[in-house]
Amino acid sequence: MTQTADDPIEQKLLNELYADFEDARLIPLWTQRDGLMPTTPQPAAVPHLWRWSDLLPIAERSGRLVPVGRGGERRAMALSNPGLPGLPYATPTLWTAIQYLGPREVAPSHRHSQGAFRFVVDGEGVWTNVDGDAVAMRRGDLLLTPSWAFHEHQNVTDEPMTWIDGLDIPLVSQLDAGFFEFGPDELSTRETPQRSRGERLWGHPGLRPISQPDRPHSPLAAYRWEHTDAALRAQLELETEGVPGVIEPGHAGVRFSNPTTGKDALVTIRTEMRRLRAGTRTTPVRSTGSAVWQVFTGEAVATVGDKVFDVTKGDLFVVPSWCPLTLTARSDVDLFRFSDEPVYEALGLARTLRGEQK
Repeated sequence: MTQTADDPIEQKLLNELYADFEDARLIPLWTQRDGLMPTTPQPAAVPHLWRWSDLLPIAERSGRLVPVGRGGERRAMALSNPGLPGLPYATPTLWTAIQYLGPREVAPSHRHSQGAFRFVVDGEGVWTNVDGDAVAMRRGDLLLTPSWAFHEHQNVTDEPMTWIDGLDIPLVSQLDAGFFEFGPDELSTRETPQRSRGERLWGHPGLRPISQPDRPHSPLAAYRWEHTDAALRAQLELETEGVPGVIEPGHAGVRFSNPTTGKDALVTIRTEMRRLRAGTRTTPVRSTGSAVWQVFTGEAVATVGDKVFDVTKGDLFVVPSWCPLTLTARSDVDLFRFSDEPVYEALGLARTLRGEQK
């Protein structure tokens, strides 16, 4: 809104005032308020679906044509939200990509201030070394790479492997807090243990090593599918027995947490797994902050705002801030979800609305 005056002299003075604003690099609030402080969030990101059946062949072609090594560091292909044209961002705060590692390949060591995780839809044979601790990557596992931890990957098999990476790259970029450092050219270890050192120390339910202090991020680098699956299955079994535990009827969920604090496993990214019985329709939910979902098994319909996506194994979709989401399970379905909610909670900006908006 630009203020106008009926009096020509007053209008001339206003024009001069606005010209002086521009010269002084000032912008008056009264011309910008709607954009600066909208009545509800107005996200630039839009709901979007990436089909695994489209992404995987592209990753495989990249594996044949693009080497892994110093400089590029990783054969990772980032999801680019159509509402953020030209940017390799799934949302304004979240980066996610498909990473492909060919047979016997090594992705070299580096570290960065951005926090990261990996989630495996299928396959095994890759070990990620996190600060020298060799961590096996297998189907259904969530693997963490906390901020500023050296990490590298090695494929010890004759088969390629593909997974998704999630990082807070856009958030760290907006905060001008990004640092990056190359690690040694040689692998820190070529060990391929069934259980990492971190799992041996921390992977015992409800039992904490007395010698270890609290940490801002989880010291457990691997959250194994067998434990996630058992926890989700137990929730639905208890629901059948009439015992509380599910999020809502037919909808089980777990959050991956830091065993030293009970908070999120990563400081800036929330990671969760959901399970829906066939036929379940979730309550519509909208919240501040954005999320990326990936189907692990099964088929569902995701209604994101005015978009309706039929999704199946491997498919990824984005839910922008304050955009309503409803899931309808066509079959029993498991979904992995990650979001920026810890940031909003830390800043006192978290808000959630459940149910149909009136």
